[in-house]
Amino acid sequence: MGFVRRLDRDAERWLLLVFYVMLVITMAIEVLRREIFSYSSIWGEEIVRYSFIYLAWIGAAAAVKERAHIRIDVIMHYLGPRPKALLYIFGDLVMFGVAVIALYWSYESVHISAKFGSVTDGLRISKVWFLMAVPLGFALIIVRLVQSLMRDIHSLRTGKPVYEGDTLFD
Repeated sequence: MGFVRRLDRDAERWLLLVFYVMLVITMAIEVLRREIFSYSSIWGEEIVRYSFIYLAWIGAAAAVKERAHIRIDVIMHYLGPRPKALLYIFGDLVMFGVAVIALYWSYESVHISAKFGSVTDGLRISKVWFLMAVPLGFALIIVRLVQSLMRDIHSLRTGKPVYEGDTLFD
């Protein structure tokens, strides 16, 4: 059970680290190749682009987990624990509905790409691996929303203050 708990706690962090390091190293190599050897490759640009796409979608899931998305929470300061929990639950339910619809439609592009066997221009590998970033991101968002809903419902039942995430400014 320790592995699953650690995976739940740190999965997005490690994935973000891997894709960020891959992006930075590839970009640094490509800049050096261009400036020193006057030569660049098409695959380097693709790795950077697709790493950035994965970073964005995994980062969105991490932000849902930590309640770190940008929001206007002026009203929240004037609400008690119960209405605040209900408002967060409502927001999570709306986001859940949007994420389920987006997951369905984003998988459609992956399915079409797999059906026709499209490949990337430089790496010449299946685009499915890169198009999967969007449905994977929405699947992670859905998992984190379910966890958030369970946490908020528990807070509502016990009367504890709802988890609001870290604030950037007070």
